[in-house]
Amino acid sequence: MHVAQLAGALFVSGLAMAVHAQSAAPTASSRPKSSDKFQQETIFRTTSFSVLVDVVVTNEGVAVHGIDPRQFHIYENGREQQISFFDEHQPHSGVEPAAPKHTLPPHYYNNVPNHAPGSAINVLLLDGLNTPVMDQAYVRKQMIAYVKIIAPGTTLAIFTMASRLRMVQGFTSSIDDLTKALESTSTLPNKSVGIDTSAGNAFDSAIGNLGIMHAPADDVALIQQFESEVSPAQTDRRIQLTLQAMQLLARYLSAVPGRKNLIWFSGSFPIALGPDPGNQSLQNVRSYAEQVSATSDLLSAARIAVYPVDARGIMSLPGFDAANNGLSTSNGGPGFARMNATAMSGDANSHFSMEQIAHDTGGRAFFNTNGFRAAIASAIQNGESYYTIGYVPRSKKFNGDFRKIKVKLDNSKYDLEYRTGYYADPPDKPGSLLFNQASLMTEATLNGAPLSTQVLFQTRILPATDPEFKEAHFPAGPAGDLSAALKGSPHRYIVDLAVDPHTVIFDSSADATRTGSIEFTLVAYDSDGKRLNFIDRAIKLALNPNQYAQILKTGIPVRMALDLPNGEQSLRIAVHDMIGVRVGSLEIPLTVGSK
Repeated sequence: MHVAQLAGALFVSGLAMAVHAQSAAPTASSRPKSSDKFQQETIFRTTSFSVLVDVVVTNEGVAVHGIDPRQFHIYENGREQQISFFDEHQPHSGVEPAAPKHTLPPHYYNNVPNHAPGSAINVLLLDGLNTPVMDQAYVRKQMIAYVKIIAPGTTLAIFTMASRLRMVQGFTSSIDDLTKALESTSTLPNKSVGIDTSAGNAFDSAIGNLGIMHAPADDVALIQQFESEVSPAQTDRRIQLTLQAMQLLARYLSAVPGRKNLIWFSGSFPIALGPDPGNQSLQNVRSYAEQVSATSDLLSAARIAVYPVDARGIMSLPGFDAANNGLSTSNGGPGFARMNATAMSGDANSHFSMEQIAHDTGGRAFFNTNGFRAAIASAIQNGESYYTIGYVPRSKKFNGDFRKIKVKLDNSKYDLEYRTGYYADPPDKPGSLLFNQASLMTEATLNGAPLSTQVLFQTRILPATDPEFKEAHFPAGPAGDLSAALKGSPHRYIVDLAVDPHTVIFDSSADATRTGSIEFTLVAYDSDGKRLNFIDRAIKLALNPNQYAQILKTGIPVRMALDLPNGEQSLRIAVHDMIGVRVGSLEIPLTVGSK
């Protein structure tokens, strides 16, 4: 079968059906974003789009239903907008919904996320990067107890974050699956790579031992300088890893329609992730304004509302903790005072960040509570009860500026939670806050990383010896950059792909030609995560109207070959829309040759 014909078969066999089924919610994109933020009216960039805003309405913490649409008013930069779309969403009925089944033939795969239908989906994020080990253990215990009494039909996915983001359990409403995931070794507490209290403890001990009356000024200054150099480096690393994890999570959720509630358990929140540049966290904003805005934009595009939960529970000042009685606390020494002052300042900043993250994304913050199960139940219940409002912005000046959104209800004292704004990027060029192209593909091809669903595709993987290819001729020589350390004769595999053009950004010229640029990468890993082979290929598209109409039916076809050694391995596939600055990825287990 010719590769273009095969692409058509791939596309029609399941991918197009799955993609179009998920396109019922009106969405579109000006900057390259998830199709779930704006209502897309054409495949190429356009100035016609609607902004969607999810609004949670509560009265004393309880969701309010049945509000007349005429009571809602929405404003952009202080100017009222005409509401063009309105819908109310309520929690599931209690009957467990079944995830849609997209049955594919053998050897066929796609990266369309499999999730159960419902008003919203929920993600639990257990943050080991920003959380001390003891608090991680307590949160894990509470989560295991919670999922055993969860309301039937509640759809959850579970992720952990340490040096990288990992998916422990995909979307499911099965209590058994959720319990097994939380009880697995992958959720066991681990010492954070970004939290190292040794420097602070050394400082406190040294100052406490020197004594307030006898501490030489030079010695104190040297210790302070040491700590001031170590602490920012640790914080910077945590911020970078946290932002990277949020970006990966947003890309994974981008193809899932509707609202997503991210319940984020963490011992500290080093920086706020809200979109409004006027509401940045007190901590470390000097170097991260663009990265924070870009990350927030991904969360906004995926319609993710963040519910931060302080994993430390009810807090007490560490200077009064018996575990710290070696720091001259009995006499109110400097170790005592400094420790308590530092803790109070850190807690205030962290809680500020929590409030800001929740406010700017449409969620709610929970801190100074040990009732984690109640916090999750509240986040899920209210997060699944919301109103979606859509409007076409009156202002057509797309200059990349941040536009503030405000929602009001007539004659109401209800509490409203919603995303506070978005960046209005020019439709005729990518946004100003772009991600590094190289790092985007590096993240997408990481072994074991969550899949990205910004670009959707389907693939078929077969050995070159399959009868399907009996009349095909492949170039001689190695396929890929096979590791020289591998022994034996490699096996050649053929990877055919069909990319959904609805998830790729095309530029349009005056003569109606659509142009696009797409990069394809295959990376094979062994069972220990060691890279075995890889190959990378880029294509440029210049399509006239007839060609463009054809790929809308068949998908964008690509055939690649890769040599693989014997054994158990996984093949990571990444597709990179270089104009849209977005990516799709998939990881497939393979058994090659004899074991």
